[in-house]
Amino acid sequence: MRRWFAIPLWQRVVAALFLGVVIGLLWPEGAAAIKIVGDLFVRLIKMLVVPVVLITIAAGIASLGDPRRLGGIGGRTVALFAFTTLVAVSIGMGFGLLLQPGSGIALSGVAPHVLGPPVTPADQLLGIVPVNIVDALAKGDMLAIIFVAVLLGIASVVSGEAGKPVVALLQGLAAVLLHLVRIVMEVTPFGVLALIANAVASGGTAVFVHVGWLALCVILASLTQMAFHAGLLRFVARLPVVRFFRGIVDALIVAFSTASSSATLPVALRVSQDNLGIARPITSTVLPLGASIGKDGTAMYVGLLGQFALQALGIVPDAWMLGVMLATGALAAFGTAPVPSASLFMLAAMLGAVGVGAEQTALVVGLVLPFDRLLDMTRTVPSASANLTVATLVARAEHGLDEARYRGQVAT
Repeated sequence: MRRWFAIPLWQRVVAALFLGVVIGLLWPEGAAAIKIVGDLFVRLIKMLVVPVVLITIAAGIASLGDPRRLGGIGGRTVALFAFTTLVAVSIGMGFGLLLQPGSGIALSGVAPHVLGPPVTPADQLLGIVPVNIVDALAKGDMLAIIFVAVLLGIASVVSGEAGKPVVALLQGLAAVLLHLVRIVMEVTPFGVLALIANAVASGGTAVFVHVGWLALCVILASLTQMAFHAGLLRFVARLPVVRFFRGIVDALIVAFSTASSSATLPVALRVSQDNLGIARPITSTVLPLGASIGKDGTAMYVGLLGQFALQALGIVPDAWMLGVMLATGALAAFGTAPVPSASLFMLAAMLGAVGVGAEQTALVVGLVLPFDRLLDMTRTVPSASANLTVATLVARAEHGLDEARYRGQVAT
């Protein structure tokens, strides 16, 4: 046991990932047998998401002491996420136009996947304010939970002396939750092994053969987007990039394994404080917000898939269409739920804005959906990277970054 825990967690997780690939390829029956381990791991992570979001945001705002500081942090956070999202859509569209992954795709014989009714911006805005707080918590409605947490944190501060016991309670609960996340994270190697083994056994590498060009575009665009994050850290925050990615590798692997930004949040909170040295008030505010609106991977994929769909349908976009797709893709990504394959259903918003009908969109979704799992796992990684990049940039600007810990000069 001592030898096991002496190995850094990220090394144990990486080893489990490779072992999972081997088991999935060579022993698919064994992968099916251990699937329950991966399911239990995902349930453990999801179990933490709602309390972590509610308590850490409220505690983070309360610990700021002055609600006006929230405006500076929140403004920077939203502006940075809007910027990285717009860049991500551009990168996805760029690779789609360059490599033409949809050219020559035959949609005849593809079973359409019926899409649900689109959610209007007005409905999204109304959904932020919950009618019933308990119902929002039970359903895991992240935007509604964030709204309640922000109000709770602000009210705790402005209540003055009367609110101090609540502030102390929130901060105590946040500390307990962080330790609970650390305990759960010790299960990560086993969960990752089971999830990857089952994904490879059920889909195999055939996923990347059937939609090979699209898969290649997703991988290249994801790497390009993460290189953009590295550039922001190096030239804007003036911080070493290797230390950043070494510090967040646990979160990136969980993002890849679960294909969910929401499930990655508890791990991101831990690594941001332990490995990057970001102050708790900033991580508690930025990261839960980023799990809801910081979807670089989704934005990139929506932009890429929009071009893929037009090429498969034989439509050549003009400059106006590309501009509309860029704007609607960024807005659609902001409203995407942080769950697997959600970005496929944002495609209707982008294509509908340029005149592509729901029936044609359903054909494209029907083509891609059977092969989407590993693609979704891949594109969740840049979303996790974006969330932690923005948190680091905000912490640097707000003087909430322990640079010695970031650089590894303080033991975690």
